[in-house]
Amino acid sequence: MRAINPWINFNGNAEEAFTFYKSVFAGDFTKIVRFKDLASDDFQVPENEANKIMYIALPIGKNNVLIANDVPEFMGRVNERENRSKIVVSAESKEEADKIFNGLSEGGEVEGPIGDGPWGTYAGMFRDKYGIEWIVEFDPNL
Repeated sequence: MRAINPWINFNGNAEEAFTFYKSVFAGDFTKIVRFKDLASDDFQVPENEANKIMYIALPIGKNNVLIANDVPEFMGRVNERENRSKIVVSAESKEEADKIFNGLSEGGEVEGPIGDGPWGTYAGMFRDKYGIEWIVEFDPNL
């Protein structure tokens, strides 16, 4: 397996969230597709949904891509507090882990402060300001 790329659903703030993620991870978006880009006679897009994100991709690290979209209102809202999965970032150093943890957790809720864990890794866990759950870790044995 080359990579696992997480895909996150947002309630209309995917672009805002990804601009924030880009400020932490750096890099450039490889693709942004808005709902209006797909509009046709067969796929009507309401005006209030036209600029929402259908697909956005941000490369992270060497082989990974973080992907997202906004969920159109007609499909209902994403329950941001009931997210049952976490995105795990494996850093290459403690310094990189600290930078990512501190950047992404800003404005969010730290569930487990970053530090040395009992299983031999340096890790921390939080929910970012958009409700997405993350674990950032550095394993010195890898």
